[in-house]
Amino acid sequence: MYTTVTRFLCVVIAAAAFTSCKKKFDDFYARPDNLALPIYQQLENAGNFKNFTTLIEKAGYKATLSAAGYWTIFAPTDSAFDADTEFKAYLQSKGFSSVGAVDSTTAQAVVKYLLVYNAFEKGRIDDYQSPLGWVPNNAFKRRTALYAGFYNDTDYLNAPYKAIQSNRNNTGAVNSYFVLADNNNKYIPYFTDTFFNTKGLPASDYTYFYPGTTFSGFNVANAKVTTKDIQAENGVIHIIDRVVPPLQSIDEFLRNKPQYSLFRSILERFMVLFVKNNEATRKYQVLNGGSADVMVKVYSNLLAFSPNNENYFKLQDNDGQRDGWTMFVPTNDSLSKYINTVVLQQYPSINSLPISIIADLLNAHMWQSTVWPSKFSSSYNFLGEPAKMNAATDIVEKKILSNGFFYGTKKVNEPNVFSTVYGKAYLDPRYTMMTRLLDMEVKSTITNPNVKYTLFLMSDAVLAAKGYTYNSGSNSWSFGAVTNDSIRLNLLRMVYSGIIETPSNELDNIGTAGFRGIITSYGGECIKYDGNRVITGGSQERNVTVTIDSVRKVLNGQVVYINDLMYFPYANVGRNLSALGTPATSEFNFFWRYLSNATIYNATTFDITGLTPGSFYTVFVPRNSAIVQAVNDGILPGTAGVPNFAPTLIADRVKVENFLNYHILDKRTIIPNGLDIGSYPSLLRNAVGDPVTFSVLYPGGIFELTDANGRKARLVNALSNNLSNRTVIHLTDNYLRY
Repeated sequence: MYTTVTRFLCVVIAAAAFTSCKKKFDDFYARPDNLALPIYQQLENAGNFKNFTTLIEKAGYKATLSAAGYWTIFAPTDSAFDADTEFKAYLQSKGFSSVGAVDSTTAQAVVKYLLVYNAFEKGRIDDYQSPLGWVPNNAFKRRTALYAGFYNDTDYLNAPYKAIQSNRNNTGAVNSYFVLADNNNKYIPYFTDTFFNTKGLPASDYTYFYPGTTFSGFNVANAKVTTKDIQAENGVIHIIDRVVPPLQSIDEFLRNKPQYSLFRSILERFMVLFVKNNEATRKYQVLNGGSADVMVKVYSNLLAFSPNNENYFKLQDNDGQRDGWTMFVPTNDSLSKYINTVVLQQYPSINSLPISIIADLLNAHMWQSTVWPSKFSSSYNFLGEPAKMNAATDIVEKKILSNGFFYGTKKVNEPNVFSTVYGKAYLDPRYTMMTRLLDMEVKSTITNPNVKYTLFLMSDAVLAAKGYTYNSGSNSWSFGAVTNDSIRLNLLRMVYSGIIETPSNELDNIGTAGFRGIITSYGGECIKYDGNRVITGGSQERNVTVTIDSVRKVLNGQVVYINDLMYFPYANVGRNLSALGTPATSEFNFFWRYLSNATIYNATTFDITGLTPGSFYTVFVPRNSAIVQAVNDGILPGTAGVPNFAPTLIADRVKVENFLNYHILDKRTIIPNGLDIGSYPSLLRNAVGDPVTFSVLYPGGIFELTDANGRKARLVNALSNNLSNRTVIHLTDNYLRY
């Protein structure tokens, strides 16, 4: 009996203890009374979100939004559903007349697009989540729970594919365009006053895209946030006054826009491949059954970006929060007209164009950044050029999409590579070698629309006739049977001789009878022109006449079509001085005779000591009477005005050497064009090794040299401007005293 009672009391005591412990456990871990309800319960209890909660339930997200989590949700009220004609049109496009009629797939798309990962109050939502911490007021998008997944697509020949979007920009590396674990989630845009102020954006940049909505300081796409920062157990609720349907990517948007079909057809034909992905195929077959192959829609790595990539660069996990792509797309009629009148002047069809030309045409309309309406002129596309558009008059459609901005235009954003002097070679298959040579160093220079050039074009036919060829397989240049890099350098020298900066239209009359002169080329060498003839040091040396076939004006100057090459000379300066000075009656004779007997001259090779091959010089030769004056003044050896051209005394030889060196300008070619003014170094060096200088001035517009003693010399124009090897030789009416 005692034992039984004892056992009974123990059970009662144990039960009481358990009940007491459980009560304490529940009290400690119970949901606090002051904790806000989860998102779904708050929307349900509010009573004015019936349409949205219906969609949440159809989407299968009631449990998710009733449980623990960390979400931001943009919740449209019932009145938003009732008044939003755009959303009604969206439903109708899906085949539904009301919210109650939608299927789970459509419901999921709407709900998931309004559901953002992580909880953001208004004060933090426009901060960029960088790997190093928050960057205030630098974000205007957030990643949503929505992604496209597998879908049906066709290539440019209408061949059908089960496809998935690429979720990276194609870098050209193996599988660089797709990561299976990345769902390529869409972003939803929002616009805050702090972000706009930080970026210096006017409110009109918002209303430009959404003219029916006022910028309130906190907008989500075309909706206004009417109540912000409602705390929930599992996140934050922002109430909006319109329903924001899932935004398309640029790729998706273009798919069903017939007014831009020409641009899209070029993209799809030349810049898209459908590439089978084994992992995606296995995943699809496991989820859906069947044996269909899944193809990744891959855009060429020649493009600025992949229009179906929702992830921006993905250099950082969240970089899509603060930036995105921009595409300007011309309408069919404007693009067709431009292609036919500009791009296809020398090509029979688009199919015959080099792929680089097609890529440049497309990339001229693609920006790797967000181009706001107020920033057209200061935002630069993949080619480094601004939007050459007027936001008020040239844009026929504008959309903010899930991965960027879209502008439909009634004009082509003409690339500089087409509109400048470079374009006349680039867009002409007869000048492929010339184009290749221009590409090596000067492409960016001569495609600057703000600097004027005259470009002399040498055709493939002329180059081939002279023995020059290019092998694309080995990327090598040949002259006849000889292949080496010197041939490439020689060709570049000829090309650079034919690039002339003409800021004041100096050569606009070239090819006209009576128009003659001399000008300095991009390569530093001088060329002469006389009516329909072009004279280079090399053509003069070869006794070849190079003539002008035609001249074409372009955006930044003109191109001159010639019938031969821009030859350069092989003979050195000494040989040219010999040719000028050897005739007894020549005004160059006395200077030449001093030089030919000087210690700095090699009579066998015609070399002049101090002149480095490849460098530029200007030789100022005093006329014979000036040489006689130098003799009389004791500057040169001689007696009573009779020059001693072959002195034997060392002191006299030094006089000659110093005199000659002081009349050669070092490392620069100067012609009387009014541009070179100042003090310039000669070949002569003083006792400490510094160059002795003289000045170039233009008193009264006349070219004039002045030495350190104030002695002046002017050109004898009729006998000056003689072309030599990277050198020009002038005759002067006086000598310079060192």
